[in-house]
Amino acid sequence: MGRWLSNAFRLGLKELASLASDKILAIFLVYSFSFAIYNQATGVNTEITNAPIAVVDSDRSALSARIRDGLLKPHFRRPDLIDRGDVDRIMDRGIYSFVLDLPPHLEADVVKGRVPAVQLNIDATAMTYAGIGGTYIESIVQQETKNYFKARGIEAQFPITPVIRALFNPNLEGLWFHAVMELLEAVTMLSILLVGAAVLRERERGTIEHLLVMPVRASEIVAAKIWANGLVILAATGLSLVLVVGAVLNVPIQGSITLFLAGTAIYLFAVASLGILLATIANNMPQFSLLALPVFMILFMLSGGFSPLESMPEPLQIAIQVSPAVHYVKFAQSVLYRAAGIDIVWRDLAVLAGLGTVFLGFALLRFRKMLASAG
Repeated sequence: MGRWLSNAFRLGLKELASLASDKILAIFLVYSFSFAIYNQATGVNTEITNAPIAVVDSDRSALSARIRDGLLKPHFRRPDLIDRGDVDRIMDRGIYSFVLDLPPHLEADVVKGRVPAVQLNIDATAMTYAGIGGTYIESIVQQETKNYFKARGIEAQFPITPVIRALFNPNLEGLWFHAVMELLEAVTMLSILLVGAAVLRERERGTIEHLLVMPVRASEIVAAKIWANGLVILAATGLSLVLVVGAVLNVPIQGSITLFLAGTAIYLFAVASLGILLATIANNMPQFSLLALPVFMILFMLSGGFSPLESMPEPLQIAIQVSPAVHYVKFAQSVLYRAAGIDIVWRDLAVLAGLGTVFLGFALLRFRKMLASAG
């Protein structure tokens, strides 16, 4: 066992030296955990910003003025007042994304306990604006109506008084979500690429024959590639989480960074084993790239990070439980967003370790066959 550990350690040092000598790969690694995360987190904006809106105010009352004034920046531009007869023409020309139609006698009907109809016209060709903006405007109308009742001392007449509390992300900032998800995406992508490239580099450079004449086992070679490349990615993940996500993007990290890195190490073991398995199937780097890309896309697109698992068909929900990315995203969100402890996330870590063991078994089997064919 001591010799096995010594050989795996020394082979790992060789892997680190090889990685350090590959300048292009090193630059790509730095970019993926810094500028790529920053650009994706700040470039993808799912909030409504500066949306053009118009108001048909047929009431001209204190309540309608409150509602107009509630449509504030940065979500909306200052609302323009238009006539009802111009709504269709303006919407057809795409000048406004929203047109809010406040009917006559709105304030009087509300005070008398009637239920006036307020119409909201939405340009649904702008899908993000249509879904999120409609919810914003509905909330503003509700809130300003409530404030109007309160100002007149008749708040008790308001039928419903909702109190909404957003946990873990009080201002519902998409940047907080995107920054962490991009970090997890970089971990998944780089762990597959680095380890797979390390295997294929041996084959393309002809150094695989050198390994065959050395007194080392296939398991020692595989273990060296996993721990060396995994260590580099783990260090990059920790630095990126603290410096890029935390310091530059100002995303608060709620949970234990140590626990997150420990879980990431287990995930790297699982995904790196999968990367070696893919590398033994491909004959060269172009083939590996074509094979790894769809695997990576499936892993992360179906991980539950961007699309909830509950929205997927039930057979698919069952099938993707064999994906380590599903359990890693669940683990990372629990720790980084909700400050979960080991007592909550241990099941996901156990599944990751189990999947990693299975992938490693298949990878070793294929790697031994590859060495035998090379010899």
